[in-house]
Amino acid sequence: MNSTQITALVIILLYMAATVIIGLVVSNSKKKKSEKQSNDDFLMAGKSLGPIVLAGTLFAANTGGASTTGVATNVYKYGLSASWYVIASGIGFILVSFIAPYFRRTSANTVPEIIKKRYGKPSHIFTAITSIAALFMATGAQIIATASIINVVTGLQFKTAAIITTIVVILYTMVGGFTSVTATNIMHVLFITVGMAIAMVIIVNNSAVGGFSALFEKARALTDNSGNNLNLTSMTKVGIPTIIGYIAMYFMTFPTGQEIVQTYCSAKDGMSAKVGSVIAGVISAAYAIVPGIIGLVAYVCIDGYAAGGAQKNALAQATLTFAPAVVAGIVLAAIVAATMSSASGNMIGTATMFTNDIFTPYLNKGVKDDNKEVWVSRITMVVVGLVGLVISITASNIISVMMGAFALRSAGPFAAFICGIFYKNVTERAGFISIVAGTLVAGIWIYGFKTPWGLNAMVPGGIVAFIVIFLVSAIDRKLGIKPAKPLELD
Repeated sequence: MNSTQITALVIILLYMAATVIIGLVVSNSKKKKSEKQSNDDFLMAGKSLGPIVLAGTLFAANTGGASTTGVATNVYKYGLSASWYVIASGIGFILVSFIAPYFRRTSANTVPEIIKKRYGKPSHIFTAITSIAALFMATGAQIIATASIINVVTGLQFKTAAIITTIVVILYTMVGGFTSVTATNIMHVLFITVGMAIAMVIIVNNSAVGGFSALFEKARALTDNSGNNLNLTSMTKVGIPTIIGYIAMYFMTFPTGQEIVQTYCSAKDGMSAKVGSVIAGVISAAYAIVPGIIGLVAYVCIDGYAAGGAQKNALAQATLTFAPAVVAGIVLAAIVAATMSSASGNMIGTATMFTNDIFTPYLNKGVKDDNKEVWVSRITMVVVGLVGLVISITASNIISVMMGAFALRSAGPFAAFICGIFYKNVTERAGFISIVAGTLVAGIWIYGFKTPWGLNAMVPGGIVAFIVIFLVSAIDRKLGIKPAKPLELD
């Protein structure tokens, strides 16, 4: 390793150590204030998050490998319009802010639990299984991103880097729970937004890059091996259907994604949930262009780099090539921050769903036992990490993995979730059939039709789910079947 790589590695390791230490300190402090840590304290931070901490947790949970290294990688294919993947998340947070208070008012801890309150056991079990499977995939995507950084910096084999990443994330998440995750997320947000934005300016103004004007001029002239212009500065190359699909994806996946809903449910009140969601949206939209610009630098300014096609290490390589050693370390630590926080949120979310929606009601016969549940939650986190490790070793494209995960967990439950809150005439059977139908359509759209027109699978899946839930509810009412019991909102 050269001096830049060594410096970057030291900063990354210090950052990882700081993450674990902060998590342990905050968790131990919380335990000292209470004689016994309940499972709600461990997994929901005692439902005490204010708008600022909540916004940071939402941003950090959503800004992972796909939003950093994934965007930089996709600049080759979509130009700067790859940034729409993150811009759309900001729009999604703002749209969801209008219904965010309802999450807190349901007095639930998980998405499947909310579904169960309105639609019963079959819908509960199906939603829990698909949601857990989706978070396995999402965790794998975050491990891919972190391991790719360590691979570039150290030269370690990707598999070895993935194993190290998995161990660190499991350790600090399992020991401290959601309290530790929310405590470290403020640090993560600062590194991700401020650190990477400053680094982007420094990288672009490197003499070898020549500033923004020179970068864009070179980018507009760059061609592929066949002589076709890559159109790397375009903000529309990704296509209008894809942009619409991204926005729909986030609007549908945030209300049905456990790591996001869990954060909303951990708010101290409904207003904190709403304000925090808006703040997270603004930060996400503003940050979106940063990884895109750094990826653009890699493809335009590293000799022969674009000739190899899309490069999953584009962000890391540009940083190590054009930033001073300390700045490179800060940027790469920021990426590690993004991926670690997302992976932790996924682990916490899976543990919460397994404990609340499978272990306690079905395996433990409905008996609440905080000590037992905390340990089951910790064991679940280890399992999630190990499964995510396997996925990271066998998959490669981060955004593809995340899109599949989002579709699996959200295409079906979204219609049932919205109707469960706002539609008084929905029936239990309609809810279950729509959840299954929407999920099947999304799966067929991705794996059967191969995502035609670049339109996210959650759009056709969600449309079918809404049609089914209204149609079956109308049929049920004509048959004399009463609507499902309404949700009780605080």
